[in-house]
Amino acid sequence: MSRSGFVALAGRPNVGKSTLVNAVVGQKVAIVSDRPQTTRRAIRGVLSSGDCQMVLVDLPGVQRPRDALTERMAGRVQQELDGSDAVLLILNGQDGVGPGDRLIARALAHAPAPVTVAVNKVDRLGRGATAAVLQQAAELEVGEAIFPVSARTGAGMGALVEHLAAQMPRGPFMFEHGASTDQPREVLLAELVREAVIRRTFREVPHAVEVVIEEIERPRAGLTRIRALIWVESASQKGILIGAGGRMIKAIGIAARRELERELACQVHLDLSVRVRRDWRADDGLLDRLGIN
Repeated sequence: MSRSGFVALAGRPNVGKSTLVNAVVGQKVAIVSDRPQTTRRAIRGVLSSGDCQMVLVDLPGVQRPRDALTERMAGRVQQELDGSDAVLLILNGQDGVGPGDRLIARALAHAPAPVTVAVNKVDRLGRGATAAVLQQAAELEVGEAIFPVSARTGAGMGALVEHLAAQMPRGPFMFEHGASTDQPREVLLAELVREAVIRRTFREVPHAVEVVIEEIERPRAGLTRIRALIWVESASQKGILIGAGGRMIKAIGIAARRELERELACQVHLDLSVRVRRDWRADDGLLDRLGIN
């Protein structure tokens, strides 16, 4: 009989959850950056191997809510944790275990699903530092097993995946064999554009940006035209995104088009525009329409 289930990924912002999901799935289903709050939705990456299917849920980093957007992100984290068959707590080995990790570990101590701990980014640590952070992870007293891994290089990932697969309950596959994510194509494409913005902006701008795909056309084989709208919350942020002489928006467009062409496996013509929508992060109706709930 086949086995299938959900693995919820918990952890502070910027511990490498999205990179780990991409590594397990074997393709990019979640955008990656070193900015906190990059992940806003619960993104599911699907791994089907033999008679087992694991659905990894890349959750927003656990943090204190500050507006309607981050309140929804926090609510989604708890909802996904409650409905999971296994929980993977991810720690940043470079940073060591901090107060935020301890807070999350205490919250997971009574989780109904079994908890596993992954200490990520050990490729950037020496042997002594790795041993020290593994000891810190053990002192959290949460989880059935601790795995040192590098989602970036793949080190230790095989053993971690095998351990998680063994925790999946018996049952039919929830996604077709070969599926990699449940994200609508438009959402994934919008996220790739947002990733290009996030990697080139600083301070408040990355957090104030949302991207909506307005139109996708395929005028002929091998060519896709995409029109995307970038929302910001102030005129000054719009000016930053456009840049002097339009240089910033051009750089964003070049980077985004490269990722879109990799995803779609065809030539892409990308049309970007920037619009101010004040306080969109506090607009519940808009967040509903964006699917951030």
